[in-house]
Amino acid sequence: MAQILDPIPGAKPEQIRCCYVNATSQIQVVRITNVASWYFERVAFPGHRLVFESFPEALLEIHTGMMASAILSDTFPCKDLEIEDNSSKEQKKTKPVSENKKAFKNNLMILI
Repeated sequence: MAQILDPIPGAKPEQIRCCYVNATSQIQVVRITNVASWYFERVAFPGHRLVFESFPEALLEIHTGMMASAILSDTFPCKDLEIEDNSSKEQKKTKPVSENKKAFKNNLMILI
């Protein structure tokens, strides 16, 4: 998965794909600050689904606030936000074409 800014340092095999959803009615700033040589920060609007790559030991900080102030409102271990990568499972199993199309459509629905 491409991350336009601030790519993960090095290509370590323990990278995981994560998903965070802003289920509040406020704008949030999400950050990962505990990984050396890497700073990840994104804005999550209400209802926004953020899919990103990280490391299992990383902590996702959720900052919520108004105008010029924000407070650290929550912290989640990225390993708890991990989403399953169906592509590696599909490569191990041979499925009929119709099932592969169905899995592809389901994956698109998750990312939208």
